[in-house]
Amino acid sequence: MAFSETTAVAVGDLTFDVRLAGPEDGPPVVLLHGFPASSLSWSHVAPALADAGLRVIAPDQRGYSPGARPTDVAAYATDRLAQDVVSLADAFGLERFHLVGHDWGAAVAWYVAAHHGHRLETLTTFSVPHLAAYNAALAHDADARERGSYIGLFRQEGTAEDLLLADDARRLRAMYQGAVPAHLVDAFVAQLQEPGALTAALGWYRAMTPELAGLPSVDVPTTFVWSDDDLAIGRAGADACGAHVSADYRYEVLEGVTHWIPEQAPDAAAAAILARVRGVEA
Repeated sequence: MAFSETTAVAVGDLTFDVRLAGPEDGPPVVLLHGFPASSLSWSHVAPALADAGLRVIAPDQRGYSPGARPTDVAAYATDRLAQDVVSLADAFGLERFHLVGHDWGAAVAWYVAAHHGHRLETLTTFSVPHLAAYNAALAHDADARERGSYIGLFRQEGTAEDLLLADDARRLRAMYQGAVPAHLVDAFVAQLQEPGALTAALGWYRAMTPELAGLPSVDVPTTFVWSDDDLAIGRAGADACGAHVSADYRYEVLEGVTHWIPEQAPDAAAAAILARVRGVEA
């Protein structure tokens, strides 16, 4: 079983659904999913972490949990998404924890590391590099701009929802490139077909501000993993990521793997997380 328990955690007036695995007294690792996914994206990664003795905490983040789905776009500003992570850690009584993120979850994890780094033992991110590196690539690299062109569509309220949900979410399903197991695709899509869910998830894109390009460097032991068949994230930003980490840094490239690293290459993902965590726990 990927997760042993699901619980509801109240943070202010929001309630988050959180999946758990591993021993309750194990070193805590918080896993942040991306778009369009949920905490289930870690289904094939969590067992290896739990077997290694870690306490796995995987929330359905703001907009994805039905009880944490505000309607105001401003509610999805990246600083609020990051504060959710810190507040969830507080709710679990975690003074410090290991943080892992993929896709938008990686972006949020970078923000947490930059602004709340004292709370983190380690950081492991997949696909999305430090936001200053990513935004510099968008500004100066034609390949990065082409790969990121979808963001403009996602920021168009109503238009994006109509396009992605039409024909039983045909285009949404196509985004997974056949690299995500069918049962996970069905679960992701079903959640995003709930009333208001896709609009909430797209709120993350619509609430972005230019200041993310100036995100400070992080001083947390960090591993960044990029895959060379990623349609959304090019090499320019990935290669530049390390310049924005002042602590111990590892950069791994997975060959022949798509953007969907946790689902397509869970063993490699778990190995990268465990190597980073063990470097501190040893």
